Amino acid sequence: MEQYQGKSVFGGVAIGRIHVFSKGQQQVKRIKVQDTEAEKKRYREAVQTAITELQGLYDKALKEVGEANAAIFEMHQMMLEDEGFTESVENIIDSQSVNAEYAVASTGDNFAQMFASMDDEYMRGRAADVKDISERLVSVLNGASRQKMDADEPVIVMAVDLAPSETVQMDKDKVLSFVTTQGSVNSHTAILARTMSIPALIGVDMPLDAELEGKFAIVDGDNGTVYIDPSEDVLAQMQEKKEQAEEKKQLLQQLKGKETITKDGKKIKLYANIGNSKDLAMVLQNDAEGIGLFRSEFLYLEKEDYPTENEQFMVYKMVAETMAGKQVIIRTLDIGADKQCDYFNMDPEDNPALGYRAIRICLTRPEVFKTQLRALYRASAFGNISIMYPMITSVWEVKQIKKIVEEVKEELRSQNIEFGEVAQGIMIETPAAVMISRELAKEVDFFSIGTNDLTQYTLAIDRQNPKLDDFYDAHHPAVLEMIRMVAQNAHAEGIWAGICGELGADLELTEQFLQMGIDELSVSPGRILPIRKIVRESECGCE
Repeated sequence: MEQYQGKSVFGGVAIGRIHVFSKGQQQVKRIKVQDTEAEKKRYREAVQTAITELQGLYDKALKEVGEANAAIFEMHQMMLEDEGFTESVENIIDSQSVNAEYAVASTGDNFAQMFASMDDEYMRGRAADVKDISERLVSVLNGASRQKMDADEPVIVMAVDLAPSETVQMDKDKVLSFVTTQGSVNSHTAILARTMSIPALIGVDMPLDAELEGKFAIVDGDNGTVYIDPSEDVLAQMQEKKEQAEEKKQLLQQLKGKETITKDGKKIKLYANIGNSKDLAMVLQNDAEGIGLFRSEFLYLEKEDYPTENEQFMVYKMVAETMAGKQVIIRTLDIGADKQCDYFNMDPEDNPALGYRAIRICLTRPEVFKTQLRALYRASAFGNISIMYPMITSVWEVKQIKKIVEEVKEELRSQNIEFGEVAQGIMIETPAAVMISRELAKEVDFFSIGTNDLTQYTLAIDRQNPKLDDFYDAHHPAVLEMIRMVAQNAHAEGIWAGICGELGADLELTEQFLQMGIDELSVSPGRILPIRKIVRESECGCE
């Protein structure tokens, strides 16, 4: 038996045979050509073929893993059409009189190196995307097809790393687990594993060779261990663990339709986080009591220009109607930092996480803000919509928001457009907001604590930087004390306080949150029932 360790990105146990996914490196030769115009024509035709392939992958991903995860293929299409990339390829063909394959590979290497050397973590992550699209173009030019996984039975997929275009082509019914020797907790492989709810490990220090193909293995996603040719004792232990997890999952199904209430009578709002309307099926399937965070920025990220009022209205209306009177909390656009839209034409920033983002954009571009607010208020006539504003640091910001909201409501009244009663809330994401939360609570109807950014700002840690993973402690006493303070100050002014950041789904902290007086937890749909179980077995003990 061989045993290897890695970093877990999703728990659970997978038992099955190994499939080693190899990219199969393409040999690109530098060939002198006479007709450079013909090579450039070959290149342009290859680009169109690759764009068609990517559209097919986008459509497939849309059905299987949702719009947010499919968006990577739209980005790859845009990168293929990038003028800078095209100019570089054609310049190499013209100036060096070489074949299109060599020009594409050279441009891909150059651009990848450029991105990899950047200070911004998000931009460094684009290096892999450039390599992926350049390899796709070379494959098209060579008339070769990219490797696809072909397995007769479900397998444990092992690879150095996996590009989005590789994972989306896999038959998800044939994948038991992902194991990679590289990657990060925010890699596309990790995101897909979490979406599929299958065990996955990254950074496993193990040799990947052809001899592994077909071997029997176990992946323990809970403790980050891979067992190759496991002993009978380990196999029996892991099988028992897997069976227990399945039984637990089945038992959780019995909690559907039950109240999320503590043994001493404290009712908790147990809501779901979503990125787009296609996540609604999972929300309903897992019996969420509402939506605590609708990330409206995806409406902007998925488009090449500002979404219109009507485009937004139709989405918000559909979500509100689907939730049938349950509360739907929609966050206004949270563009900026690692979520960039080219058409916003924002200047480069040295510290984008601390820069021009979220409510700061809205208050300085009221025309964009008002368009979204009009759509939200119009949709409120069709369901129970609440609005939540991100990145608040001052009472002044809230008062300015309320002023603009009143202008929007007056415009709608003058046009005889109906709208409902809309609760107004803010996200608590900054230490500044925590410290003045008593004053902020006088201005709004509810708080929702965004623990991802709150932890980042409190600990002075860029959460996008994998080198700081060991320093990022979401359980830090300072973070937990801030959560407690926010709940206390909210209650002092008669409003409720919830958590919509990832920490809200941390089962180790559920009881502690109840004791702090947290009124709402908004989590990924798959966490709804496990949290309901803990709540129903706990006592609040809070005033």
